[in-house]
Amino acid sequence: MEPPMRALLIPRSLTLGLAALLALHVSAAAQTLSLEELLNGVVRIKTAIHPEGRTVPNLGREREGTGIVIDGNGLVLTIGYLMVEAYTAAITTSDGRSWPANVVGYDNDTGFGLLQSVGPLNAKPLPLGKSGDVKEHDPVLIAGINGPARALVVAKREFAGSWEYLLDEAIFTTPPYQPNWSGAALISREGKLIGVGSLIVGDTTGKQDNVPGNMFVPIDRLPPILGELMADGRIAGPGKPWLGLNTEEVRGRLFVSRVMPDSPAARAGLERGDIILGVNGEAPKSLADFYRKIWAVGAAGATVPLDVLHDSEKRRFEVKSINRLDHLKLKSTF
Repeated sequence: MEPPMRALLIPRSLTLGLAALLALHVSAAAQTLSLEELLNGVVRIKTAIHPEGRTVPNLGREREGTGIVIDGNGLVLTIGYLMVEAYTAAITTSDGRSWPANVVGYDNDTGFGLLQSVGPLNAKPLPLGKSGDVKEHDPVLIAGINGPARALVVAKREFAGSWEYLLDEAIFTTPPYQPNWSGAALISREGKLIGVGSLIVGDTTGKQDNVPGNMFVPIDRLPPILGELMADGRIAGPGKPWLGLNTEEVRGRLFVSRVMPDSPAARAGLERGDIILGVNGEAPKSLADFYRKIWAVGAAGATVPLDVLHDSEKRRFEVKSINRLDHLKLKSTF
């Protein structure tokens, strides 16, 4: 679910950056690709999800958003929740032509997903930039299926999602790009891809100053995993331990807001409304710290000792973790 929208209040410190943003001309900055060519590399994707998919209750059976062409053979990068558990997919280019697509791979840690067109897209790939070089106040272009929009980088900071998801550093921009932000391309002044759209958020700066915008997964996370995703559809190894909890941080306390059906947490007996007190006797300082403490126990398959306030009683639950990918319906047929 998307956060509720709030009034766009821009801190005074950002006004200089916004002035620069308004003067941005992508065609002048991106000498290797024209604006038309940049947008030609942005495509629409539509997917149909396995009817028994674990993600269907939250994300639906049919999904639509943006994909980004990243090579000359029809490889398309998107945000993974648009295509995870898909059994069919289609790609439509800016000239209106559509092709079926194969599911290539999905990475739970980053949230990246890959599709491969079965026909020629005739779209110039967007070159990959370096998200590590992006700085706060940099003007950028967001390109999605609703067209391009100018934006400003307001923060590069840690992001912890309630669904056992953590980025050490994500890119946050304002003003909000909506609707259809999912999978949108974040493009630098040099005309290079530096991030993939994941969320719309109510607090981009992390300072509770009501600056809404978007969160992007940095493109620097792709090259180290691209080869394995293309070869095997997933990253090699057991992966991180996954429990199947949605956890919200409220006033310094960690509340369980959802327990996934048939997940390790559900089998162990955890319930919605439980309060996380610790991992193996150590109290987490934040949601991000909670995840890091879980992952420090070992790889997927490790038993995670959770200290929980359950029915007004402190209890320890021994949760035998799994790799989340083993919980999903990832086969393209059923």
